[in-house]
Amino acid sequence: MFGVMSKLKKPLRVIESLCLAGGALLSGFFVTEMVMGEVERAQHIEAVELAWAEEHPDQSLWSPSRIAAWDESRVAAPANVVAVLEMPKVGLKVPVYQGASDLNMDRGAGLIGGTSHPDDIGNTGIAGHRDGYFRVLKDAQVGDGLTLRTASGEQRYTVEEILVVDPIDVEVLDPTEGEQLTLVTCYPFYFVGHAPQRYIVKARIDG
Repeated sequence: MFGVMSKLKKPLRVIESLCLAGGALLSGFFVTEMVMGEVERAQHIEAVELAWAEEHPDQSLWSPSRIAAWDESRVAAPANVVAVLEMPKVGLKVPVYQGASDLNMDRGAGLIGGTSHPDDIGNTGIAGHRDGYFRVLKDAQVGDGLTLRTASGEQRYTVEEILVVDPIDVEVLDPTEGEQLTLVTCYPFYFVGHAPQRYIVKARIDG
């Protein structure tokens, strides 16, 4: 009996060693993939942030209260930048954050919850304050070009419709089969108090 056990010990040790080595290799592979993934993610985020970073945006059309809110937002905790929106014709360049909270729209624009992510197919809704970054949209025209840059690349759009709707007309944010960009802000742009309507810029992807 002891002889049999003795003979089995060596193969068992070999199997145990192989199992340990295999486990170590798998663990190492998993850790390496995680690290590389985080490095790649960090590089993507850095690329996006560098793309929109400006010392000071043009605030010549902004209201004094919005300028103050923007200054205060600069000291807030970092947030997830999902894209950079640009509309050269009207001088718009703004970081787009995940979620259309007041804070995110004070420091940029916000991706509207329930709409498509900029990297996905569908209707991407982006909101901004009418007395801040999005005030320049008053000069937008059908045919103007926009770009939306993410860590995955750049997408180009063309404005196809501009309309004014009531706040309850949320169908402008309905899902679409193709890639569409919908910008939303309050209207009128210089209304004193809570603006009663919404200004909508709808753009289709080029190509």
